Amino acid sequence: MLTRSAGLPGGLTQAERARPATGAAGSADGTGPGARALETSDADVIGQSLGDPSRFGMIFERHADEILRYAHARLGPDLAEEVLAETFLAAFGRRGQYDCSRPDARPWLYGIAIRQIGKHRRAESRARRALARVPAETVAGDFGERAAERVTAEQLRPSLAAVLSELSRPDRELLLLIAWAGLTCEESAQALGVPAGTVRSRLHRIRARTRQALGGTNPALATQEGTGHG
Repeated sequence: MLTRSAGLPGGLTQAERARPATGAAGSADGTGPGARALETSDADVIGQSLGDPSRFGMIFERHADEILRYAHARLGPDLAEEVLAETFLAAFGRRGQYDCSRPDARPWLYGIAIRQIGKHRRAESRARRALARVPAETVAGDFGERAAERVTAEQLRPSLAAVLSELSRPDRELLLLIAWAGLTCEESAQALGVPAGTVRSRLHRIRARTRQALGGTNPALATQEGTGHG
């Protein structure tokens, strides 16, 4: 696991950031009972960090575990911490461009993370091949509570690994943001920098293709049906 936030102001050890990542419990937007609803928003913290860079360490504390899990799921353990460090260093450098009308920084951070992941395409291809070989129950356990809700044993069978490989990169990014990161359509649109309507249209096409590959069911996106997120 990550030991320090390489170069980040207010670098935190694993013990110092041991509390669950935002959104690991509660509602999909990370504001469930007892969550961060009463805390300073991410937007406020990022704004404050422009004058006091050490404040940005709070963004790392809130979201590093979740981004690390996602990078681990995409690339495996060898590159996950590297992607995490690259993501937060890039986010720190771009914090002056953050849209402070968006209180939750998670979609922004995921958008940066997937660009960092994109630098490791060969490693991701290897991770997908490994995914097809790993027993479903082992993989689900590694992804943590939030992802385990969405990623069922059926999803992690070789048939889905094959579907992921056949999807275009933009479609694969969208599917994984929904199914593994647990973002809504609106949040995924923010992460990918595209209109929400475009995301919904693409998601409809991906759902149909994935259902067909999985024999008429699509557990990856079943939680989105009828929820108002898609």
